[in-house]
Amino acid sequence: MASERSDRRDRSSSSSSDTATHSESIRLNKLDDEEKLKSPDELEIDDDHEDDGLLPKEGEEEVAPAPEPPKQSSFKSALIWMVVNTLATIGIVFTNKAIFSEPSLKLAQLSFAAFHFFITYFTLFVISRPRFAFFVPRRASIRDILPLSISMSLNVILPNLSLAFSSVTFYQVARILLTPTVAAMNFVLYRATLPKGAIIALIPACIGVGMVSYYDSLPAADANVKTTSTLGVIFAFSGIVASSLYTVWIASYHRKLQMSSMQLLFNQAPVSAIMLLYVIPFVDTFPESWSVVPTNKWLLILMSGLYASLINISQFFIIAQTGPVSSTVVGHVKTCTIVALGWATSGRGGTDKSVLGVLVAIGGIIAYSIVMLKENQKKGTKG
Repeated sequence: MASERSDRRDRSSSSSSDTATHSESIRLNKLDDEEKLKSPDELEIDDDHEDDGLLPKEGEEEVAPAPEPPKQSSFKSALIWMVVNTLATIGIVFTNKAIFSEPSLKLAQLSFAAFHFFITYFTLFVISRPRFAFFVPRRASIRDILPLSISMSLNVILPNLSLAFSSVTFYQVARILLTPTVAAMNFVLYRATLPKGAIIALIPACIGVGMVSYYDSLPAADANVKTTSTLGVIFAFSGIVASSLYTVWIASYHRKLQMSSMQLLFNQAPVSAIMLLYVIPFVDTFPESWSVVPTNKWLLILMSGLYASLINISQFFIIAQTGPVSSTVVGHVKTCTIVALGWATSGRGGTDKSVLGVLVAIGGIIAYSIVMLKENQKKGTKG
């Protein structure tokens, strides 16, 4: 039972760490038929069962549950949305990396996060309208939602800073540490444990990330080889802690406020955006003249917002129409594709030592997913 609680709480935001970065941010994998592990770019939307049994706030009239997405041709529809989600997640990582490669935008991280939060809120506002009715919006007080909004902001900003000062390969591989970090937090806070096989599988995953961190941060003899700076490593691990804390908090806020993930995000996004507006003048560094920012960078910023919207919408349909195996496979496909493309564009050769760390880390997290899927199948059979 403890391991089941741990698995249900173990979700995280990322994709790319931003969706609003992910977004993000940053998006892991669904391991049972109720909830899933997500990266920071996939945290925003949870399963369609979360709306079931939610209580109306005091003094608020009970509203009819939102209709589920159409089920006809569900396999074809789910496949299309999985492709859309995969391409959007990959796209947002490399788009954001291209944006942050512009020196004049690299240190405007809070502004970029606020932009994504506004995009996320607008997307959720549109799909909550009666014409679409993906979910029924509910309001929470700012006092209740503020701590989660602060955590959400850190969950987006720190991974984005990591992406700005790291190679794409290191950025994505480091996000694998979300799973063991969330598991550790669940154990400390709730004494929730994982199966022995899952714990063993996470050991090589952590070792692999450590190997990539070491070799990817070494100076390269070839100036064309993309490396990770010390700041990138610090931001990456800080982002892991922030994303894990956000993941654990989300579970408690579902119970505390009796809201689904979409309803929570609908409340968090505008609060996070407005809160950042008060901090931006003191933290962000802007170009002396906006005219020095190339036109293509503005187009990339718009594309990043579009990708974030597509990730939010597609994730809703994926969770509603697919099972845990499909979601897990999609998560691994995204991770492997981003790592492979990041490696291909990094200038590194196949004999580079960090490739061993990449293979060990990805192998470990895939083994962990297999163990957890089998455990859940056993529980389902016993049930």
